[in-house]
Amino acid sequence: MTPLRFAALGLDHRHIYGMSQGMIDAGAELAAWWTEGDPQPVAGFTRRFPDVPRVTQLDQILNDPAIALVLIACPPDQRADLAIQAMQAGKDVMVDKPGCITLDELCRLRDAVARTGRIWSVNFSERFEVPAVTAATELVRAGAIGTVIHTTGLGPHRLNAHTRPDWFFDAARYGGILTDIASHQIDQFLHFTGQDDAEITLATVGNHANPAHPGFQDYGTLALRAGPAQGFIRVDWYTADALPTWGDGRLFICGTEGTIELRKYVDVAGRPGTDHLYLTNRDECRHIDCSGYPLPYFGNLLADIVSRTESACAQSRTFRVCELAIQAQMIAVAAGGSHPSGAETAPEQPDRHRPKCAKQAPG
Repeated sequence: MTPLRFAALGLDHRHIYGMSQGMIDAGAELAAWWTEGDPQPVAGFTRRFPDVPRVTQLDQILNDPAIALVLIACPPDQRADLAIQAMQAGKDVMVDKPGCITLDELCRLRDAVARTGRIWSVNFSERFEVPAVTAATELVRAGAIGTVIHTTGLGPHRLNAHTRPDWFFDAARYGGILTDIASHQIDQFLHFTGQDDAEITLATVGNHANPAHPGFQDYGTLALRAGPAQGFIRVDWYTADALPTWGDGRLFICGTEGTIELRKYVDVAGRPGTDHLYLTNRDECRHIDCSGYPLPYFGNLLADIVSRTESACAQSRTFRVCELAIQAQMIAVAAGGSHPSGAETAPEQPDRHRPKCAKQAPG
């Protein structure tokens, strides 16, 4: 069988490495790539995929009927427009988070999906590229900790300021810290609680350690609830140099009959490696090495492209996660956080923020 062919558009963020490798591991073929200029991640991309040709014109990819999927990792303020352009050209899309940074962009993406029938998938890599999350999903679905009633998601990151492009420090271009990073933890809250919707109850942002970049937000928190479940999220750019990886990302899942803790990328002063899971319930209290668990997102997305299904992530879920992250950012700004230039004004009540789109995506 001929493998599905895909292309990479916009190499402005290193997440394009994992996005591309994940699709290759699932059986797809990376046929070409295009980006404007020569952003810093290009060097790493060409080392990883040396035989993949670069094209000079975007239309060379968009007009190629043999390319079914495009992966997008251009600057965040350009992702929605490029995704819409690709969908109008008949391509399915996987985009780096944040998939969009304003409610207007989200409306236009919903409309594009409804009109074209294409898939718009956001790669929430802190779930889709973490084997420990696969293991936790199996345990939760099997009832190992009862009904999930709370999650706490921590997303610390290393700044590496000297490697960052100018857009990285401009909230009007990257969307703000909650729109950007916290979308991961919102996705995980809905995933593990089994809820389709949520309400933001608290949101804050600030810049506490980077006065040289006044348009940057280096800290953010939010709380949300959905039915009986509640969640808390903290994200920041404070990972210290001594940590051997980019961030000590953790997820705590509280159920009515037990708890799960994920130490995704490092076990500080503990076991070596990544993907550590700690399970405590009525029957056991143990550590599970999850490094060998699979990453089903990429294979499921490949199957969805072929069969027009939604096994990787429901389209409505993807839209709602992005919407909640943008809403949280707007609430935080309205509460006194640093205001990205040109950002929309936050409505007074979080459950009234839903954009009135011309069309809604199926489902």
